[in-house]
Amino acid sequence: MDDRAYLVLHHNLLFLGSQKMAAVTAIRNVTRSPSSHFPYFLRPQHRASLAAFATVANGIAGRSDQQSNHTTKRPPPVSFPCVDAHAARESKLQSRNNNSNGSNKSESATNTSNGNNKKDPSSSGPEPPYARPNPSSYHTFTSKKPLPLVYYPDQSLPAFDIAYETWGTLNADKSNAILLHTGLSASSHAASTPSNPSPGWWEKFIGPGKALDTNEHFIICTNVLGGCYGSTGPSSPDPSDSNGSAYATRFPILSIFDMVRGQFALLDELGIEKLYASVGSSMGAMQSLAAGWLHPERVGKVVSISGTARSNPGAIAMRFAQRSVLMADPNWNNGFYYDGLPPHAGMKLARQIATITYRSGPEWDQRFGRRFRDTPSQQPENGPRIPALCPDFLIETYLDHQGEQFCLKYDANSLIYVSKAMDLFDMTHSALSSLNLVSGDPPLPSAEDSKTTLHFTPPPPHLSDLAAGLAPLADTPILVLGVQSDILFPVDQQRECASALKMAGNSQVVYYELGGVWGHDTFLLDVANVGGAIRGFLS
Repeated sequence: MDDRAYLVLHHNLLFLGSQKMAAVTAIRNVTRSPSSHFPYFLRPQHRASLAAFATVANGIAGRSDQQSNHTTKRPPPVSFPCVDAHAARESKLQSRNNNSNGSNKSESATNTSNGNNKKDPSSSGPEPPYARPNPSSYHTFTSKKPLPLVYYPDQSLPAFDIAYETWGTLNADKSNAILLHTGLSASSHAASTPSNPSPGWWEKFIGPGKALDTNEHFIICTNVLGGCYGSTGPSSPDPSDSNGSAYATRFPILSIFDMVRGQFALLDELGIEKLYASVGSSMGAMQSLAAGWLHPERVGKVVSISGTARSNPGAIAMRFAQRSVLMADPNWNNGFYYDGLPPHAGMKLARQIATITYRSGPEWDQRFGRRFRDTPSQQPENGPRIPALCPDFLIETYLDHQGEQFCLKYDANSLIYVSKAMDLFDMTHSALSSLNLVSGDPPLPSAEDSKTTLHFTPPPPHLSDLAAGLAPLADTPILVLGVQSDILFPVDQQRECASALKMAGNSQVVYYELGGVWGHDTFLLDVANVGGAIRGFLS
């Protein structure tokens, strides 16, 4: 063997990787044998080098032998209760699925706690009540007359149901009715009723002497078309299916205007020719504007709170993210999950994303700060607190709780369809014209009217187009209310709406901006300021 072959051997011994200890053992055996047993091809100087290498190998092997006699102290195994919660929920749903003989599992399932929090993290601050209403607690209007649809000019919804609840008394000439529009996931249960005494999502705003005064007005609240709380939506039976299966994603894509047309079909059934007012917050603010736009002769006043006349890219992006994680859940099955398991994991994640947009950073800083949940029992008595990969900060436990509470409470396809309708909402003249939507025919805004705008730096380029679109509302008194801490519908959008209305010639626009830290959910929580503004405007 020449010098080059020896060097190759030497190099391979150094880089044997996972076989290094076997190589060390072999070298030790070779060097301990009589010199006559050395390979005959090794030169004397190579034998000396190999002997030196073997001395080092002996030391390495000795240390390895010593270490093998001692048990290595490893950190305790990591547990993931947040992951286990998904598996537990899946198992419970599967068990119910096996025993339910094809009933709607997404509606019959209950929540499963992840075991992280003994105390409800929502109890540290104000939260609006949301619950699935019992079908016996609301009225149902069934229309046999087909409903025209904005995005399907040659088709219609053949028949549909509208779930609704009422408060107060309709007067003799039926002139005191107020139509209350909901947010994305709310039901018709805005306040307690004799048939359903549980608090509604606007409990403190409806009643004698409250913002919507039932001593004076007859309040009507509906579940929107596309929803899952009594009104026709993706989870409803498809009349064209011989087996009576749910529409699922065969349900048509709706617009906000379709939802409002369904509500006016209900008003026709109730014999109400003109509303005293149309009131709404969030998505309901869109519906409220759309109601006044579609039927300016049938709406006396409009209240638009924390809404917009044109969905902006930021809000569209956040709702798209929610739909994306939901549709990525394998259980979603392209929307056909009603005979199987609902996409509960995707719904939980979607709700967590949504919750981030509903509140504000300043509120969470005051409410949670950087505090952790209670120290779990497996933490060491001494030394630093060991962080967890599952919800650990209080803000994480809050988001986890919100997702857990919601994931089996609302239909996933309804979330997809209703949120998409919000994204599509655009009251600029160009957008309305492209959809062949028709309202009244008042004059377009004049150059003189366009001087009465709120301050913008710079004004948005679509402002004049929006003013032209809102022209049918020129003669309707309108309250626009925004919240400075709202990140889902930033206050610039309410300023834009009020400014465009003034440009359209509306001299009866009342605009308020509220402070506070509750973000978008301010319309649910700030009874004094939101309620006071509404009561003053309606009186």
